[in-house]
Amino acid sequence: MEEDAPDVLVVGAGAAGLSAALVLARVRRRVLVAGWGEPRNAPAEEVHGFLSRDGTPPAELLAAGRAEVERYGGRVVAGEVRALRRGTGPAGGFEADLAGRTVRARRVIVATGMHDELPDLPGLRERWAREVLHCPYCHGWEVRDRPLGVLAPAGNEQRAVHQALLVRELTDDVVFFGEAPDDTDRVALTARGVRIEPRGAAGLVVEDGALRGVRLADGSVVPRAALFVPARPVPHDALLTALGCERDASGLVPVDPAGRTGVPGVWAAGNVVDPTAQVVVAAAAGDRAARAVNLDLIEEDLTENGRREQQR
Repeated sequence: MEEDAPDVLVVGAGAAGLSAALVLARVRRRVLVAGWGEPRNAPAEEVHGFLSRDGTPPAELLAAGRAEVERYGGRVVAGEVRALRRGTGPAGGFEADLAGRTVRARRVIVATGMHDELPDLPGLRERWAREVLHCPYCHGWEVRDRPLGVLAPAGNEQRAVHQALLVRELTDDVVFFGEAPDDTDRVALTARGVRIEPRGAAGLVVEDGALRGVRLADGSVVPRAALFVPARPVPHDALLTALGCERDASGLVPVDPAGRTGVPGVWAAGNVVDPTAQVVVAAAAGDRAARAVNLDLIEEDLTENGRREQQR
């Protein structure tokens, strides 16, 4: 591989990015993966819902992924891509600023992920991915049959209702902290056996290194072992928008089922364009994007070969 001229530059070394790189490396594409920040699930102790990898620590899963990519000739570097732009040379493609050098690639897959923005409630961030959770599918089994809560932040009450209806499947003791958005939601929560606590949550009670309860505005405490919170997803999509990708009404960069963006030559996969994707879904999205990119490169080569034949 020419040191700084891969066929495909993958920005982001999480599940989506590494999965894309693995597929591309196995079909002998020159692929470079540039790490970007910390993965969304870094604070979690284990990955769940990933067939054959359930219970694997996130860092261990990614380390195995990096080794697999490199086994097939792909390169993985830890540097951050600070800028991404259209190529200025005759070959076109894209240029990226990476660790003090310029990397040129024919295609780009952006898999930079996202982070969760939590409500401004004292103690939430410190207990994040411990007893403060966001996904019943990811973490519900570990807190089953215990007294659980669901926080309804202002402006995000509807997602909190959805979470509470899911969490009720894990235990018969669920408290919804906040006002239900409307009568329909109130009836649904009550029918599911979820207790509504309209007094405002003021903070968490933590003792001996573990969550013990939720403190209300009046000072009283509702004992809870874990609290589900609908965090606000913040995609790391600055590189995409800098290339000309536009966000849709939901605030996300839209992609087709294969991850193709509206900018030719640019794909995106994983949480950067799908905040709901669990690790296994993000990995699958990287796989789909890689296959589409490989076919796109083949089509470009066929077109270029045809053009050369006509010029002879």
